[in-house]
Amino acid sequence: MNASLRLGWRTLWRDLRAGELRLLIVAVLLAVAALTAVGFFADRLKGGLQRDARQLIGGDAVLASDNPTPAPFIERARALGLQTAGTYGFPTMARASDEQGGAAKLVALKAVEAGYPLRGSLQVSTAPGAPGQPTREVPASGEVWVDASLLEALGLKMGDTLLLGDAGLRIARVITLEPDRGAGFMSFAPRVMLNQADVARTGLVQPASRVSYRFAVAGDTVAVKRFSDWADATLKKGELRGIRLDSFESGRPEMRQTLDRAEKFLNLVALLAALLSAVAVALAARGFAANHLDDCAMLRVLGQSQRTIAQAYAFEFAAIGLAASALGVAIGFAVHYVFVLLLAGLVDASLPAPSLWPVAFGLGMGLTLLFAFGLPPVLQLAQVPPLRVIRRDMGGLKPASMAVLGLGVAGFAALLLAASSDLKLGLIAVGGFAAAVAVFAVLSWLAVLLLRRSVNETTAPRWLVLATRQISARPAYAVVQVSALAVGLLALVLLVLLRTDLVASWRRASPPDAPNRFVINVMPDQSEAFRQALQAGGVTKYDWYPMIRGRLVAINDKPVTPDDYADDRAKRLVDREFNLSTAAERPPHNEVVAGTWGPEKQGEVSVEQGLMETLGLKLGDRLRFDVGGQQNEARITSVRKVDWGSMHANFFVMYTVSSLAGDVPVTYMSAFRAPDRPGFDNALVRTFPNVTNVDMSATIGQVQRVLDQVIRAVEFLFGFTLAAGLVVLFAAVTATREERAREFAVMRAVGARGSLLRQVQRAELVGVGLLAGFLASIVASLIGWGLARYVFDFSWTASPLVPIAGALAGAVLALAAGWWGLREVLRRPVVDTLRRAAE
Repeated sequence: MNASLRLGWRTLWRDLRAGELRLLIVAVLLAVAALTAVGFFADRLKGGLQRDARQLIGGDAVLASDNPTPAPFIERARALGLQTAGTYGFPTMARASDEQGGAAKLVALKAVEAGYPLRGSLQVSTAPGAPGQPTREVPASGEVWVDASLLEALGLKMGDTLLLGDAGLRIARVITLEPDRGAGFMSFAPRVMLNQADVARTGLVQPASRVSYRFAVAGDTVAVKRFSDWADATLKKGELRGIRLDSFESGRPEMRQTLDRAEKFLNLVALLAALLSAVAVALAARGFAANHLDDCAMLRVLGQSQRTIAQAYAFEFAAIGLAASALGVAIGFAVHYVFVLLLAGLVDASLPAPSLWPVAFGLGMGLTLLFAFGLPPVLQLAQVPPLRVIRRDMGGLKPASMAVLGLGVAGFAALLLAASSDLKLGLIAVGGFAAAVAVFAVLSWLAVLLLRRSVNETTAPRWLVLATRQISARPAYAVVQVSALAVGLLALVLLVLLRTDLVASWRRASPPDAPNRFVINVMPDQSEAFRQALQAGGVTKYDWYPMIRGRLVAINDKPVTPDDYADDRAKRLVDREFNLSTAAERPPHNEVVAGTWGPEKQGEVSVEQGLMETLGLKLGDRLRFDVGGQQNEARITSVRKVDWGSMHANFFVMYTVSSLAGDVPVTYMSAFRAPDRPGFDNALVRTFPNVTNVDMSATIGQVQRVLDQVIRAVEFLFGFTLAAGLVVLFAAVTATREERAREFAVMRAVGARGSLLRQVQRAELVGVGLLAGFLASIVASLIGWGLARYVFDFSWTASPLVPIAGALAGAVLALAAGWWGLREVLRRPVVDTLRRAAE
């Protein structure tokens, strides 16, 4: 073993000085850095979300309900010695006095009591723009605390009076941080916080008002668990409806969804970098082994055993793998801070320290990458016979053992699937990559056969004939080279598609020209006047739908209760009223994915696809709704795919008629883009004081800013994959450098000019690049479509120009890589090349 270590150290030092290990080190470093950067970020993000979960819901456990919290829950919490705090909120209109302009604004009113919040800290300031200070107080009676945006919208200042219903309250503080509010871009209306003692004076809460109540508890962990278990058991009895125990996921689903999608994008880019690095390692290791065949033959002549040589190279690769992986982990740790910076506002910069899992994973990934793809060809060096010293045709490299290669590839694929954190994403990326390699190999083999037959050597230019012979004389090398180039180009083309088409599809989910106003509670006798007011204001395109509130009471004549479902979302849906609507024609922003939309057919409904899956519905099922005390039954005849991020008016269930038969209570709603004209909203509210006008401008702007932040983070990580792709291109082009040098030397020895050989080299590189780019573009389009449809849930189709652009890009990149990696081949003296071949 000591002899193996000494030999390993000497060969390691010699190969480092000679630059033989450069490509291997770069490939491993890129893969580990990309994966651990995402790993560190995800690990810290998960720790931060778990740490802050209690603050985000305002307590250790929160009971949310549509009615005041039942007394037994309050009594049970107090009996267990828990702290309690109740809040309730609802949207309403706030306005300035007529003397101060009379502007009105939809606000999210929240009534609090002493002790709020139980977890986290409310921060307020004395003026807009001033730094916030933590406080344990709540608004005093006669005062309100507001968001700074409300002051600007209404033209008010600190100390002015804010009118809420029948009461006027003094503005005393500006809210800078509300821990249990949820994500800012989903809470579209400015916050107004007041003391619960003042709510009665406003007259805003009436018997039919829709108010959300939250009852938070905090205290000893055991007591909280006992309360939660008791509350859960009580709710499961089914005697109480409209009550649920809130969790972090239900409290902030929009933040979790945004971060999940960002993590998927980052994981995808990191996976591509790792997959490309695997190809680069395999190519570089084979070139490394080919360059060391003669050295190992001489070691055998000098008495070194096969075991000693194998252990020496295994030690060399283990040392390189550890060093490159450790450096990659360090770079990944530094890079993840860039993600935190780029996603500022989405994630808290004061995240907890990461665990050691990303470090262990990065080191394991680097060693697995090197041993699975790099070591099999290198271990063949131990089998080189001593006779190769005098017979150069003996002891050449053979294809790696399928068992060894399969075991290594399986281990590497398992690690990548674990790193993806999403099985579907991992299977599409890894499986698509593996299938692409097989497709590239088969198609490039067929292309080589076709090339050999298609070039007429009697009429074709001499450079084309020689280039064709170069490729067809070594079909196996040509297949490897085209496949490797195609794999590198596959990732690069996929990155371009992700950056352009897929990211554009993501942006289109919330387009900048989407409706930014939602108006609800328009009475039937106001509908014509309201639509005329929109036309007069310059609004020509708008959604207009009746809105009917109904509770699902039966499916196929079987009564429905929350206890019929195990899924929490299904329980909540059944437990609340639906917003139903009617329309003779299908909404243009909804796609029918099953069944048919039957215009003006009574007793038929169209149901949203997600609701069908959640409630286990199917076409032909009969749904019975309780609408204002009237039973209304209809059959499901179509299923719609609804884009909830489109900012248009959308409904779970729609009757396919203009209006329902009978005296059904109905109001109307509209969604439109408000004109850039000052005073439009105020005039609308003055004319129709009963309507609720929701301004979504801040929401849309914040969504776009969030997408920009995530996209910048993804683009930053693209650099790693781009570098890995270029490493693969370079390794593929230079894999046959010595063979090219010997062949060109023979041609030059028999009289071929340098200009002719340069034409031959360029023709060969352009042909290989065109083929590889064309194949890569087609496969990249297919993988991109799969990712868009099954992972990111986008509707996307690649442009037919992608294969042409990919082929041209492949030719240019192959030429560039060939110029850089093969430029010395034609400059090397013929005598030196032939002497090396003879040694």
